[in-house]
Amino acid sequence: MKSYIYRGLTGKVITRYSPEYEEARQEWNRAIQKFPLAIVYCHNTEDVSNAICWARSRDIRLRIRSGGHHYEGYSTGNDVLVIDVSQMNHIYLDEVSNTVQVQGGVTNHQLYHRVAAEAYPFPGGTCPTVGVIGYTLGGGWGYSSRIFGLGCDSLIELEMVNSMGKVIKANETHNSDLFWACRGAGGGNFGVATGMTFRLPPKIDKVTLVELEYLQASTEIRIQFLSAWQQWLMDLDQRITINVSIYNSVVDGIGIYGRGLFYGTAKEADMVLQPLLQLEGARFDLKEMTFFEAIQKIEESYPDSEKFKSTGRFVNRQYTMAELKNIADLIGWRAEGSVYAAVSLYALGGKVGAVNKKDTAFYYRDADYIMGIQSVWKDRRYESDNTDWVHRRFKYLESITDGSYINFPYSCLLNYEREYYGGK
Repeated sequence: MKSYIYRGLTGKVITRYSPEYEEARQEWNRAIQKFPLAIVYCHNTEDVSNAICWARSRDIRLRIRSGGHHYEGYSTGNDVLVIDVSQMNHIYLDEVSNTVQVQGGVTNHQLYHRVAAEAYPFPGGTCPTVGVIGYTLGGGWGYSSRIFGLGCDSLIELEMVNSMGKVIKANETHNSDLFWACRGAGGGNFGVATGMTFRLPPKIDKVTLVELEYLQASTEIRIQFLSAWQQWLMDLDQRITINVSIYNSVVDGIGIYGRGLFYGTAKEADMVLQPLLQLEGARFDLKEMTFFEAIQKIEESYPDSEKFKSTGRFVNRQYTMAELKNIADLIGWRAEGSVYAAVSLYALGGKVGAVNKKDTAFYYRDADYIMGIQSVWKDRRYESDNTDWVHRRFKYLESITDGSYINFPYSCLLNYEREYYGGK
């Protein structure tokens, strides 16, 4: 290796000749296997700026990575320079102003741990190792969205290194167009976001962790659940946010599993959930605990990595019984080599829909929920079978939904600008 080639880069530089390269190049989705020219772990905005200027001067493409959770692997690439901000993970909480500042590499787990120490909740994501900034740039759905809004709805200001290597700020009054775009238009489009300041929700004592399950769910039960779900969402108490997966697992067969948070007592949660709990075979668990205890329970279910194909679309209408049957049948069989396949539903509404769709780049404010499709496999030889399985089912979902969620991206979209941004 000729070390002078990388002269001008600061921070920790990993090249193809570095012993750490093989591990450093990996994304959370192990189905993504790319080979960047180099990875620079930045420790401050100067490192980021130097990386941008170095790449521009050499006409080398850039990718930006924080948590490395991009579904399609756009935070890495072949023969690119990966600007990795995961080492920039300082958090400053100000109880006087009820705000929290995070650097670009802070993860959901790190932020939850910090704010919960002072009894604050936060409208963050569900997977512990997802980067807070990438999550927010795409809007940010989580288990507190219906009561506090999307992650981007709590954003007050952001810091970004632009394409010229200059550090800039954006808020409602300064670079307001950039601030508008960075609330829902996705990461990697406008610069390297190196910091964000959020408004914190009120402190809380307890929440109720909600879990519900239907084991060995027949086609009829799946249809009944989907019908009850879409009716239930119409006037739902905004204190609850939940997602439910209709799954086909190599271990558990076909079933339904849901989980979420209710900002109230278990007794109140029981009343709110009754339309779903009355279905035959329903099992549920409602436990009051601190916000951080609930988050820890949720985080425990996530593996360190997976191989998967997944995406999600917005739903804003009621489906007919025939359509509900089609949806229920999507997971009737798994692709060869698949260990888990699911249609997942993520509740919207509440404070998400209270924001005017023109006020941020997140367009689908009036959607009732997000409907996702996914398949997970372990053996790399089954990748094409599983991606084909998802693609065929996506074609049907595309025909009955209205747009794609940029935080659940899909590389096969024919008009991604229209699908992600609603034409904005």
